[in-house]
Amino acid sequence: MELPVIDLAPYLEICSDELDSHIKSMCLEVSRTLRETGALLVKDPRCTAEDNDKFIDMMEKYFQQPEEFKRLQERPHLHYQVGVTPEGIEVPRSLVDEEMKEKLKAMPKEYQPSSPSGPDPKWRYMWRVGPRPKITCFKELNSEPVIPEGFPEWKCTMDSWGYKMISAVESVAEMAAIGFGLSKDAFTSLMQQGPHLLAPTGSDLRRYGKEGTVFAGYHYDLNFLTIHGRSRFPGLSIWLRNGLKMEVKVPVGCLLIQAGKQIEWLTAGECMAGMHEVVVTNRTTDAIKQALEQNCSLWRVSSTLFAHIASDAVLKPLGHFSDSSLASKYPPICAGEYVEQELAVINLKGNKGA
Repeated sequence: MELPVIDLAPYLEICSDELDSHIKSMCLEVSRTLRETGALLVKDPRCTAEDNDKFIDMMEKYFQQPEEFKRLQERPHLHYQVGVTPEGIEVPRSLVDEEMKEKLKAMPKEYQPSSPSGPDPKWRYMWRVGPRPKITCFKELNSEPVIPEGFPEWKCTMDSWGYKMISAVESVAEMAAIGFGLSKDAFTSLMQQGPHLLAPTGSDLRRYGKEGTVFAGYHYDLNFLTIHGRSRFPGLSIWLRNGLKMEVKVPVGCLLIQAGKQIEWLTAGECMAGMHEVVVTNRTTDAIKQALEQNCSLWRVSSTLFAHIASDAVLKPLGHFSDSSLASKYPPICAGEYVEQELAVINLKGNKGA
């Protein structure tokens, strides 16, 4: 199975709230695909392959820096929600969630995820994108950004790519809302001033390029929607709602969007958070060989952005989803409180002050 590619251009060209049959069918396709697969490929004319390459070039340069330099941007007292998160900090949910462990044992062998031996061997950089609320109960989730020395292009590059990807997410959020039978701004109104994070990962394929190495253990994302530009090294696999495992191939010029836990909350489970992992596969090792031949960087960079619901907004099933038989599984909770609970489980909040 291949994920469909949704071209956002026709939707972006709409000049009124009146939607023709073609646009309505596109919106239904967006909601259906998110419901059935938890993931979606989109093409957005505002986000070009050149933009993605410029961003990855800079992040490769950063992750190649010595460890002692990168640790200057580490902020454990802020739950690693800004600045760099070193390798060995993020813990895969599948290692600490007992209920998830039991579910994994019940899965057919061929669809079971790879088993990590410990925390993820990847670095990550957290960069806030967009305006922050002036008044919030969750200041640590809305902290000032960290800029490494020696990268004069850092802020411009991060903000440019980040804002473009948020724009793509907002368009998909509107289309999904329409497809789900909600008002166009049902999701985007809750995203305003959210703690959106441009959070690229860096994995050292010189050290960890052996087939089977787990860079990101089996997990879901705690935010609303996650968007990725195309990585130069494959390795991402997702699980469809029917339990099938599928390796994702992102075409050049396209973006991958994945459903997070917050959209699951807002739709009372109609759209489930998508499970996924990043593992070195034979396709990854082929790409490593090619990179070596061409003298290219062997850092696998993912240009990931986590789009969030605003920290002080309340997560609860929206509109007709509040009448769902599953609505009671998703009681009202502040988005920021929910995020803090999730961070504690995967060891980030637990490292506060360490």
